[in-house]
Amino acid sequence: MRHNKKFNHLGRKANHRAAMLSNMACSLITHKRIHTTLAKAKALRIYVEPLLTRAKEDNQANRRLVFSELKQKAVVTELFQNVAEKIANRPGGYTRILRTGFRQGDAAEMCIIELVDYNENMLKDVKKATKKSTRRAGKKAAPKAEEAPAEEAPKAE
Repeated sequence: MRHNKKFNHLGRKANHRAAMLSNMACSLITHKRIHTTLAKAKALRIYVEPLLTRAKEDNQANRRLVFSELKQKAVVTELFQNVAEKIANRPGGYTRILRTGFRQGDAAEMCIIELVDYNENMLKDVKKATKKSTRRAGKKAAPKAEEAPAEEAPKAE
């Protein structure tokens, strides 16, 4: 029976899976975006989001816990210095998965997994979306300054 065994094994033994996810997490933190299969991206999201949450509070204990998972000193430094600043006020959901189609050889579903705060194109769209006006009908606007003198001119003559 598979009670409490919800994570995807990805067709690998535990050591191979742990090493693969660690390397993929390091690549994601370094490059901010990687191209992979959908199954691996979903497994990576479960793996890397707790590490990103730990990076929000910079102390020695958190650095050691993250280093024990990633095992690359340069990546841990990048995570705690640069990435943690961008995700500091985000309550969760640090990654985004964008489906890109199917792989030619085996028809595996491919995607791009990226850090949310590093995609400049999507951030611009969010800023534009927040500038929309409300749909509520308010009071009628007062007459503009240009229209008022035109009405007074005929009365003066």
